[in-house]
Amino acid sequence: MGDLADLTILDAGDGLRAGDFSSADLLEAVTRRAAVTEAHLHAYLTLDHEGAAQAAEAADASFAKGEDRGLLQGIPIALKDNMCTRGIETTASSRILDGWKPPYDATVVTRLREAGAVITGKTNLDEFAMGSSTENSAYGPTRNPWNTDKVPGGSSGGSAVTTAVGSAFGSLGSDTGGSVRQPAALTGVVGMKPTYGIVSRYGLIAFASSLDQIGPFSRSVADSVAMLDVISGFDPRDATSINAPVPNFGGSLDRGVAGLKIGVVTEFMGEGIDPHVITATRAMADRLAGAGAEVVEATLPSVEYALSAYYLIAPAECSSNLARFDGIRFGHRTQVEGTTEEMMAHTRAEGFGPEVIRRILLGTYALSAGYYDAFYGQAQKVRTLVRNDFTAAYGHVDVLISPTTPTTAFSVGEKAADPIAMYYSDLCTIPSNLAGDPAISVPIGLDDAGLPVGFQVMAPSLGEEVMYQVAAEVERLAGFTERALLATSTVVAP
Repeated sequence: MGDLADLTILDAGDGLRAGDFSSADLLEAVTRRAAVTEAHLHAYLTLDHEGAAQAAEAADASFAKGEDRGLLQGIPIALKDNMCTRGIETTASSRILDGWKPPYDATVVTRLREAGAVITGKTNLDEFAMGSSTENSAYGPTRNPWNTDKVPGGSSGGSAVTTAVGSAFGSLGSDTGGSVRQPAALTGVVGMKPTYGIVSRYGLIAFASSLDQIGPFSRSVADSVAMLDVISGFDPRDATSINAPVPNFGGSLDRGVAGLKIGVVTEFMGEGIDPHVITATRAMADRLAGAGAEVVEATLPSVEYALSAYYLIAPAECSSNLARFDGIRFGHRTQVEGTTEEMMAHTRAEGFGPEVIRRILLGTYALSAGYYDAFYGQAQKVRTLVRNDFTAAYGHVDVLISPTTPTTAFSVGEKAADPIAMYYSDLCTIPSNLAGDPAISVPIGLDDAGLPVGFQVMAPSLGEEVMYQVAAEVERLAGFTERALLATSTVVAP
């Protein structure tokens, strides 16, 4: 059977139900894997050994009684450390929340627990989810398991890496401008951003509230469906939650693409995109055509301005959301004496890292008197244009496809001193966040340096079923079975 840590969620579930192994065995396998890989990768901030062991024991007891809560029962899952977990430190990788233990679980955490999942721990991220490389964490960077000199992407780099190397069977991240899809592409796993509003944001430490959405990392498209089935659905505690029945996400997984019309986004196939990435994307588009789809060129004229609009809207919202971290209610408080205002200023200067400070200042400026209309107001108009472009495109095609990222994984430190170059890492992913539509990244191969290439499938709002349908065919056509080096060569058998 090989190492249990290398199974997909669905295969692990089949084994649990057949009695081939227990949830405790699965937890032991991922814990053993983490014991080796963490020294090289730093994907986890917290490993909840005691809580995970209790959850695995409870899952095994449920199986023994003939109880079955669904496909995630007994499966070890990791969480990005910006999702509140009761009694477990939740820092958003920021010193300002160092040591904070929430008194409640985020809704997605509650739903995982109710489904019988085993939560392994909390994963590293760019501070407050602001970054594209997981280098901005106050607790040190996470590294790419395909080449530890490379970044894993961000901001959900830790979650992506746990899934890629087998220190969890799947994980959750948050996607504000590509923070699930981009690291999924760079680490060779499946990463999906749902339609805005179908997964509750209650208990997610907010970055940009009109853009944030929680989504799953997995090793297969079918696993992604299984995870989304559990975490989605209406939540009255989230004012943006869609009060409607959840679609049948996996209803078309086996239907192929014959008869579908697929649009290749022209704006993401030229300047700024690595030629190897373009070649791989075109090759997959051709294979989809060979599988029966009608593949055409599609245009989104306003995405030229999406990056600029995003980096006004998101910082403006972060400026508002992060005002609560002031040293009074929770988290870090400075030891410097002074007035209340001085205490707040010192607390925030000590607690926030440079990228967070940069975005707070940018957002505060964009919202300031005299500049609101010129910057934030104009950015919102561009957002409307982007959304309209997607709506128009989906009037002619069922889904849109593109590279997930302009390049494969770049070197640690390569873009750290150049924020603009770092921001361009999200060029292909940001538009779907502005539109609020679902999108997924599926690995389709390796470049000449042996680094994964991600392929993005985008669909209209609540179009997860057709998105997954195309993604499943991409997965079949790609036949991507390679594993990250640290999941194959470094790990030794017990």
